[in-house]
Amino acid sequence: MFIHCTLVMLIFALTLDGQVDAGKVIGGHEAVPHSRPYMVIVLRHMDNGQTMNCDGFLLNEDFVMTAAHCQGRSYTVQLGVHNVHSNDIQEIKVEQAFPHKDYNSNSIMNDIMLLKLGSKAKFSKVVKHISLADQSDDCLPKSCIVSGWGLTAENNKYSSTVLMEVNVTLTDNQLCAEINCYCSGGEKGPGKGDSGGPLVCEDGIAYGVVSFSTKISPCDQKIYGYTKIPDYINWIKQTIKMHG
Repeated sequence: MFIHCTLVMLIFALTLDGQVDAGKVIGGHEAVPHSRPYMVIVLRHMDNGQTMNCDGFLLNEDFVMTAAHCQGRSYTVQLGVHNVHSNDIQEIKVEQAFPHKDYNSNSIMNDIMLLKLGSKAKFSKVVKHISLADQSDDCLPKSCIVSGWGLTAENNKYSSTVLMEVNVTLTDNQLCAEINCYCSGGEKGPGKGDSGGPLVCEDGIAYGVVSFSTKISPCDQKIYGYTKIPDYINWIKQTIKMHG
């Protein structure tokens, strides 16, 4: 009974704290330029005319993965970015978005989305794909990295102009297991502005998608949640095969 009640509290907290634009690299450092060539900036063009940012990562020359809560009216992706002010960036419009059909914006369940690019990405030294963990990768990875261009401190008003990264350690969290997420905890990790980026672990493979940050209570440490890619690998392959 205690676990069930706590889970309800967690899901409620997610809808308040982490539903929109989750993700900022807090307590991290600047990444070596172009050391993560799979990283993508996702520009979300909203109905009100605003453009809001999420992150994503390149799966192949046609598809980018991001979080389902990063939905917008239309999208443009930027590839090969380290410094956002660089002139040497590939910019491609998105042809079609495929949020998971069972995505729940209240509970943040199934928070995963594929973006089909309108033209093929041009691979280079600074633009490459990343491999995904599949269902055979059933051991919990421990040491992982998240990266992005979001805020770098809780009280900052502006996103980072360069790609930042931070090491996180995944924990066996029963609550996050119940909502189908990997979790890390502490003061360092993603929060607001970096949703949709990859959780990349020891073997250089993407295990998760940055989804949310929250606290169950004000006294608890912050929890960071990542959608578990291995649980969606069949959906990913089928979507790419049908629409590729």
